[in-house]
Amino acid sequence: MEDFVLTAVLVVFPLLLAVICHEVAHGWTAEKLGDPTARSLGRITLNPLVHIDPVGTVILPLILIVSGSPFLFGWAKPVPVNFGNLRGGRKGMALVAASGPMTNLFLAVVSAALFHWTTAGLPWLPFAESLHGWMGKTVRQMALISVKFNLVLMVINLLPVPPLDGGRIMVGLLPRSLAFQLDRLERFGMLIILILIASGLWSHLVRPVLDVFLRFLL
Repeated sequence: MEDFVLTAVLVVFPLLLAVICHEVAHGWTAEKLGDPTARSLGRITLNPLVHIDPVGTVILPLILIVSGSPFLFGWAKPVPVNFGNLRGGRKGMALVAASGPMTNLFLAVVSAALFHWTTAGLPWLPFAESLHGWMGKTVRQMALISVKFNLVLMVINLLPVPPLDGGRIMVGLLPRSLAFQLDRLERFGMLIILILIASGLWSHLVRPVLDVFLRFLL
């Protein structure tokens, strides 16, 4: 029980930061491209209370922790975007979709830098003294979890299956006829994802890409 509580505590902050920043990035990018929907609904904020999804932010991560899953996954409540308001049409939609995974990549890079910084124990760096001992170990563990979680979130969301971000990016970039066909798959998107997970193909798609980024950053 003690180990579970400690793991949950170490996971909570990186998980919340990753999923919330992912959604805020969508809303912020949409606002810059002409759609104020997320701003008007108070969703461009780091306040976790407006973003928490009971299943994606709480239940699923807890299940994965308890089951000893090799990686964590989760999501926040999607930020609403009115694609009809966006400048640039389908390309604008692709930019909004890409902003979430790219934010996770940025967080993974920053977390990796923090992990290496605290591991190296360089005395001349700011706050180095406070990062020794228990605090240093805790920061390193959280940074490592943050790297892995942000990369998983990025890679999974870039799969070209609507309604994942990768699907929306492809709809925004493909020729109109192909984009229309792909967009029609959105109603079956969650079913396709569940089939990928149940069949084990999910891991074969995600793991190779994830390993490349992990080797590069860690």
